[in-house]
Amino acid sequence: MNTVFTILTVLIVIASLLLVLVVLLQNGKGDGLASNFVAGNQTFGVRKTADILEKITWGLVAFIVIISIFASFSAGARRSEVNLDEAVQEVQTPEFPSAPAAQLPTEE
Repeated sequence: MNTVFTILTVLIVIASLLLVLVVLLQNGKGDGLASNFVAGNQTFGVRKTADILEKITWGLVAFIVIISIFASFSAGARRSEVNLDEAVQEVQTPEFPSAPAAQLPTEE
C-alpha cells in the first residue's frame, strides 16, 4: 500500500506543476498565450487557444481532486493495518535511576 500512496502523491505533484504552468499561460484579458495567435483563420486562433487552456485547467483540477481522494483512502487503509493494542503493549516505560533523597535542613 505504501507504493500506491507514493505513486498517487507523485501524480498529484506533477499535475499541480502542470496546472501552474497552464494557469500562467492564460490570461483573462486575452493578453496571455492566446494573444500570440492573431490570425483569424488559424486552427488555433485566439478563442480556440483560450478554450483549450481552460479545458486543460478544469481537467487538471478534476484529476487532482480525484487522485487526492484516492490517496486519502490509500493512506487511511495503510494506517488501519496497525494494531494499536499490540503497539501499546510493545512500548515499555524507561527505567530511570533513582536520585538520592534530599535531606531537609534541621533547625537548631
